[in-house]
Amino acid sequence: MARIAGVNIPNQKRVPIGLTYIHGIGRTTAEQICERIGIPPERRVHELTDEEVLRVRELIDREYTVEGDLRRLVAMNIKRLMDLGCYRGLRHRRGLPVRGQRTHTNARTRKGPARPIAGKKK
Repeated sequence: MARIAGVNIPNQKRVPIGLTYIHGIGRTTAEQICERIGIPPERRVHELTDEEVLRVRELIDREYTVEGDLRRLVAMNIKRLMDLGCYRGLRHRRGLPVRGQRTHTNARTRKGPARPIAGKKK
């Protein structure tokens, strides 16, 4: 099992799909990495040589912000918005949608499960 950026990549997946298990690497980036290293996209992770795994690991470490560093960066950006007290920061603080979605109905992902209101029956 290949271990890249602190993540175990599943053996039976194709290399571009396996790389998407790393936080911060999506399909497009994974395909670009394979192209730059010279790994055919239909190759499976368990078929990679140790040298190819090392080259992928070094490329990701050198050129991409992934996993813990990326999570920390995003958390710091959100904390900065909250400390500033700007509109987006207030929305984050209150646990409401940040990007202008309606909240009269829906928004359940951000607001959590619906809480019944006493005496609301019509």
